Amino acid sequence: MATISENIQQLRARMALACEQASRPVHSVTLLVVTKTFPAEDVRAAFEAGETRFGENYVQEGVDKIAALADLRSQVQWHMIGPLQSNKTRVVAEQFDWVHSVDRLKIAQRLSDQRPEHLPPLQICLQVNISGEASKSGLTPAEVPDVARAVVALPRLHLRGLMAIPEPAQTLEERRQPHRALAGLMQQLQAEGLALDTLSMGMSADLEAAIQEGSTMVRVGSAIFGQRQRPAAALPQV
Repeated sequence: MATISENIQQLRARMALACEQASRPVHSVTLLVVTKTFPAEDVRAAFEAGETRFGENYVQEGVDKIAALADLRSQVQWHMIGPLQSNKTRVVAEQFDWVHSVDRLKIAQRLSDQRPEHLPPLQICLQVNISGEASKSGLTPAEVPDVARAVVALPRLHLRGLMAIPEPAQTLEERRQPHRALAGLMQQLQAEGLALDTLSMGMSADLEAAIQEGSTMVRVGSAIFGQRQRPAAALPQV
C-alpha cells in the first residue's frame, strides 16, 4: 500500500498534467487536503510531505484536530468546507482560517460578528448549488450577486470567491459543465467590480474537469488517504 507521501506525489503529478493540458501554470491551482474522518497523525504525515492547507467537514472534528496539532498551528491553514449551522459559527470564527461553505447571509453576518479582533479577516467562499440538487446546500446562482455584495461589506471577513460540489457525472464533458457555470458566475461578479480570486471546485473524481474550467483550489482527500468507511447514503468522496 502506498504511503500518504507517495499518494501526494502521485496527486501532484496528476494535477500538474491537468494544468499542462489546460495550458495553465501548475502554481495556479492550490491543493486543499481534505482530512475529514482521518486521524490527526494522518494530517501530520501530510504536513511532513509538504502540505499546509487542510479542510474539515465537521466542526467538532476539525476543532479536535486543530488542538491535537497545535504545534503546527502557525504553519498551516484550516478550512471549514462542510455545512455550517448558526450555533457553530462562533467556534469556526475563532478557530478556522477559511470557510468555503457560506450558503446564506445570516451565516456570514454571524462569522463577521464573532471573528476575534486580534485575528486576520476570515477568508470566505460562497457555496453555490450549481447543479440545482434538492439535497445540496448552497445559494442558487441567481442569489449569489446580492449575497456577495452584502458579504463584501461585512467587517472581519474577506470574500475570496465561490465553492461548489457538483453532482457526479460520467463523462469529462458532463463533469466540466457545472464547473464552467461556476467559473462564469465568478467572472460575472468580477465584471461587477468584486475582487475575487478563488474557485474552490474539483475533488478526487473530477479535478481534471475543474482545472480545465479554471479551478484555483481542488479539495482532495480519498486520493491521498484512501477511501473512507461511510454509510451508503453518505455524500460523495472529496
